[in-house]
Amino acid sequence: MDYTKIMNDKSGKKARVGIVGATKGYGYTLLAQIPSVKLMELRAICSRHPEECLAVLKEIGYPEDKIVVCENKADIDAAAEDAIIVVKDYRLVMECGITAMVECTGNTAVSTDAAIIALKKGINVYMVSKETDSVCGPILNQIAAENHAVYALVNGDQPRNLLDLYSWAKLLGLDVIAVGKSSEYDFVWDRETGEMTYTDGSGRSEQMPQMLDCWRYKGTETLVQRRKLVEKYTEVISADLCEMNLVSNVTGYVPATPFLDYPVAKPSELADIFIPEEDGGILKKTGVVDVFYNLRGTDEASFCGGEFIVIRCENEKMWEILIGKGHVVSRNKKYACIYLPYHFMGLETPVSIILGDLMGIGCHPECRQVSVLAGVAEEDMAKGTELKVHGHHHAIDGLVPELLEVKEAGNAAPFYLLNNTTLLRDVKKGQPITLEDVDLSGLEIYKLYQDGLKLS
Repeated sequence: MDYTKIMNDKSGKKARVGIVGATKGYGYTLLAQIPSVKLMELRAICSRHPEECLAVLKEIGYPEDKIVVCENKADIDAAAEDAIIVVKDYRLVMECGITAMVECTGNTAVSTDAAIIALKKGINVYMVSKETDSVCGPILNQIAAENHAVYALVNGDQPRNLLDLYSWAKLLGLDVIAVGKSSEYDFVWDRETGEMTYTDGSGRSEQMPQMLDCWRYKGTETLVQRRKLVEKYTEVISADLCEMNLVSNVTGYVPATPFLDYPVAKPSELADIFIPEEDGGILKKTGVVDVFYNLRGTDEASFCGGEFIVIRCENEKMWEILIGKGHVVSRNKKYACIYLPYHFMGLETPVSIILGDLMGIGCHPECRQVSVLAGVAEEDMAKGTELKVHGHHHAIDGLVPELLEVKEAGNAAPFYLLNNTTLLRDVKKGQPITLEDVDLSGLEIYKLYQDGLKLS
């Protein structure tokens, strides 16, 4: 897309941004980028710890004389038009004259309420909290439409970037058979020393000279060999499945398997892997979402949690030409992989905000609950067990996430509905947590999930 026309807009219109969940990770990268973007300005940020906001804003270089801590609406009304307002209560963000609300708390209760308040005021909502979108994205999209507002996932995070890649392919009339992303961390093998490192920050590595035997891809048996070597490092990651849940709900594509496939693979191999079994790949069906672990050498660039699509090569001569340009094509030349090997977090999010605020472009025109992220008991779980989301990957102890087609999910409870609930009865190992296993009666987000199901 050519952004020149937008950048040269002479109307003077700007996106006035309020951020809920402002200081950590994603929020920090967005705060750091906003001063460089002439079509937007920071108006308000919210954090339970205003002192952290002040420290971050100072660190980035926002003018200290413009920053105002406000306790209530009267304080906000008294603040200058160009002030940067810091508040504890997310509800006050919507009183600051913003046009765009970015939600990145990861807290489903807060993000749902904040989104609804904003949308009903006609404020555009840019949802970073994928946990919330996995439960009630469809109904939030509907509320946005009813209030002539934009509800959108954000560029800089894998779901929106993957959806943009998918929509680009569909615009061109390409037959997309699979979409997906790499998991967050790479397996990095040093051919000289035989050492394998897993880049999750743990420092875990071990000698693995046997990787030489399966370094070159020879077929799906290679995937089996690699998986055996790195099995101790692999897991089904709730964040990965959650992100594919979001993509599924917009595209209509379904999970390749309930736990997704997670082959250990190089980007150059994806066109041979994410294709039908009858053509030598791993897919039992097409029109699916999936995930892989990126494998690379020490001298190769990371995939950085990037995104990919696999398409059919429907014109043989055209693809012979494109092979000459270095594109990733399967050995049988029937499929190609197109990918974006990056994940820029909040640095790229201004693209979504500008497209939404200045052009009314979201990314959920047909969002429905196509798949459900559920939680399966890893071991027998006793009545009274408390379920709580925690950690970098927003996991729940004792549960393995699985992604199910909604028609197969039955009464399985969405994974992120389970946060801060208690089991009402025993659950056996291997059984999903159901809507009847926990008390959800008082949760607004549960009602929103039910309303969203009616849209399907």
